[in-house]
Amino acid sequence: MAFIVQKFGGSSVADAERIRRVAGIIADTYSDNNDVVVVLSAQGDMTDDLIEKANEINTHPSKREMDVLLSTGEQISIALMAMALEKMGMPVVSLTGWQIGMQTNSDYGNARIKKVTCERIRNELDKRRIVIVAGFQGVNRYDDITTLGRGGSDTTAVAIAAAMNADLCQIYTDVEGVYTCDPRKVPNARKLEEITFDEMLELASLGAQVLHNRSVEMAKRYNVNLEVLSSFVRKPGTKVKEVTKVEQTKISGIAKDVNVARIALIGLKDEPGIAFKVFRVMAKQKTNVDIILQSIGRGDTQDISFTVAKQDMEQATKSLREQQEIIGFKDLSVTDKIAKVSMVGAGMVNSSGIAVQMFEALFDAKINIHMISTSEIKVSVLVDEDEADRAIQAIHAKFFEA
Repeated sequence: MAFIVQKFGGSSVADAERIRRVAGIIADTYSDNNDVVVVLSAQGDMTDDLIEKANEINTHPSKREMDVLLSTGEQISIALMAMALEKMGMPVVSLTGWQIGMQTNSDYGNARIKKVTCERIRNELDKRRIVIVAGFQGVNRYDDITTLGRGGSDTTAVAIAAAMNADLCQIYTDVEGVYTCDPRKVPNARKLEEITFDEMLELASLGAQVLHNRSVEMAKRYNVNLEVLSSFVRKPGTKVKEVTKVEQTKISGIAKDVNVARIALIGLKDEPGIAFKVFRVMAKQKTNVDIILQSIGRGDTQDISFTVAKQDMEQATKSLREQQEIIGFKDLSVTDKIAKVSMVGAGMVNSSGIAVQMFEALFDAKINIHMISTSEIKVSVLVDEDEADRAIQAIHAKFFEA
């Protein structure tokens, strides 16, 4: 007998037929004499539909009221799933975030989990019930409903698995596991049998949409036994773990992120403290900065370029212009017509020439590189947005199809 947490995304429960398919997976897991907790996302485009409904009433609603509204999507999913399992004769109960003791801070719209008591879940499991939990939501110290932001249901599932020492946490999606590249863009992409937490964290942070980076961080911290697999095909998925096979491939995956904007400050004074002045502005407005490039001084001036998320571009640009006299730059250039293409692999650290092969692939495809960032297990480049798909195809072909 094992204790298994299963999470199903919005596409897996998008309609009645898919709910019945997922109910079958849950029922089979339970019938194998396992304790089962299931975490669900809102159906299909439900969250987007709720946001649209809110905009019909108020284009600038408070984050608190948006959380109250958006949390209803998951509640619909868990009730429908419980009904499907009831019809199959399964003992089941659906629970919201506050009912399971999912305690968060008060950062509405992007709350962080502080504690999961799980007492109610344990009581229900002791009665041999399947527990269906609403993902993406919790409650703060004021008893207000909060939501966990993008990828919140993944985070919910991993948090429960960690808090209750689950034997396995399965993340069901619309693909069969973690691939070397997005199979919708690269038909020859390969499914990985296993991948390290660090590699998965990099891929999740760099645009791969299979798992959210917060859930991977938590799984790594608490060593949760994690598997990514498909709710549409009954096949083994990809294991995410601390250590994979001794003989690792050099490259595990290639990711694309189009949620990127580049800001360039031109004509800065070439003197100590300039970078501090620039990035203090970003820090004050809590804007995350990714790739940074500082040019060699020309005479008494230099340039600094860096990337931010697209949604932060407008505010970042506004704040920098307001501080132009204090910072001392001559001009500011900004674009969001770019993409970040990244190559990830734990084996890269002990392999020379990997970056050169990536650059060669882009050269052969006549794709220009704007900026480069490296670490022990990744190389990221900025390219024009309309070249991003060709870039990942060219890099994938270089390393996986030769």
